[in-house]
Amino acid sequence: MSETYQCVVAKGEVEVSYYSRMLNRHGLIAGATGTGKTISLKVLAESFSDHGIPVFMSDIKGDLASIAVTGSMNPKMEERLSMLGINDFSFNGYPTRLWDIFGELGHPVRTTISDMGPLLIARLLNLNDTQSGVLNIAFKIADDQGLLLIDLKDLRLLLNYIGEHAADYTIEYGSISKQTVGTILRGLLSLDSQGAEMFFGEPALDIMDFIKTDNDGRGYINVLASEKLFQSPNLYSTFLLWLLSELFEVLPEVGDVDKPKLVFFFDEAHLLFTDAPRVLLDKIEQVVRLIRSKGVGVFFVTQNPIDIPDKVLGQLGNRVQHALRAYTPREQTAIKAAAGTFRPNPKLDVASTLGELKTGEALISFLDSDGRPSIVQRAFVFPPHSIIGTLQPQQRIELIQESPFDSKYNRMIDRESAYELLTKRMKQEDMEEQRTLQQKTTASARSTSRQTSSRRRTASSPLNKAAQSMFNTVGRQLGRELVRGVLGSLLK
Repeated sequence: MSETYQCVVAKGEVEVSYYSRMLNRHGLIAGATGTGKTISLKVLAESFSDHGIPVFMSDIKGDLASIAVTGSMNPKMEERLSMLGINDFSFNGYPTRLWDIFGELGHPVRTTISDMGPLLIARLLNLNDTQSGVLNIAFKIADDQGLLLIDLKDLRLLLNYIGEHAADYTIEYGSISKQTVGTILRGLLSLDSQGAEMFFGEPALDIMDFIKTDNDGRGYINVLASEKLFQSPNLYSTFLLWLLSELFEVLPEVGDVDKPKLVFFFDEAHLLFTDAPRVLLDKIEQVVRLIRSKGVGVFFVTQNPIDIPDKVLGQLGNRVQHALRAYTPREQTAIKAAAGTFRPNPKLDVASTLGELKTGEALISFLDSDGRPSIVQRAFVFPPHSIIGTLQPQQRIELIQESPFDSKYNRMIDRESAYELLTKRMKQEDMEEQRTLQQKTTASARSTSRQTSSRRRTASSPLNKAAQSMFNTVGRQLGRELVRGVLGSLLK
């Protein structure tokens, strides 16, 4: 059975520590560029791993995967350790799994179109309300007709089919405009160009593969390669939100636990909320509020606390605030807002201190054992036990090949889904249409043949022959008389 523990991660006038049972109350790591957010993230991740807590984090700058490699002493490290009075510091590497939705720098991460759902797909495509409505109709039709949506080609063909048969679905599902369908299809082409084709497919990620410990009981640190992914901010933020939603859907309720099942670091968290529609913001707030009961802690990492909506910010009980810069009125407002979120310390002027903090130094407040915010402390975060820098290519390859997930996810599977079923249906419809056209053509030809035969029979009857003979005789007689008349007049 696990036990609650208290772990020191920083030191100022006093040591600053967190309680493991409070980690699912979520947290915030904030600060301007270059103030030490990445180091704080690594130190916390290492500490969690040491105590058997798996971690997920995205590696935007390429310097987090190195958490797998044992660190080494250098002059700056010696100076920091001496200043903190740490004499028994040891270096370690940590059990690490590497992931990459493009399958280049880690195990491929995939999901299906059906599993991601219309709400997140609509965010990926930046759809308006009308377009989102049509997309919801498409998903509803797929569900009703048993059409599994696995990859982008499934969704594209489904939308094409619905657009061509819009009149057949309008009464039951609502109005479907071909123009709207065309807009969504253009969005899918744009999404495809961002590399999303690699993300949608099978085998889909088993989210439980994130929640593993090694033979020594240390939690695995799952690092998502995000340098390339981050070039498409909308895809990046939606993907991480999908991961959170998947954890929320899959994990059972556990209530308050001695330590979380997983801690999820959401780096560059402001992208999650930028231009997000109200329905999506409500979804995010719900997931953050309720996922703690699933034993998951979420730490948002961003430059400025005001990047996080108040309803979400209010749920982040553990805070590491690095320096903020006040060059603009907005930044000055941000400093005042950040200072107001801490439990006051009589010895600190929090607002002025936020602009004075050195690199690696932060204002820190973790929840105490009773779940109350502790008095804010100014402290230096401990240095990491792993190397500071990037993972070498050969080291990355070895980590991937040694993982049991290499064979599980490295090959994509394309089973029968909406694309194959709709293709068969469309071929059958084409055959039926050709058969109907052929039947109409045959019937028309038979009708024409009957009319022609009728005319021929009428022309060959005895009465018609007698009448025709009479007309011919009269015609010849009139012709001779006319000719004689004309010639006679000419000879006179």
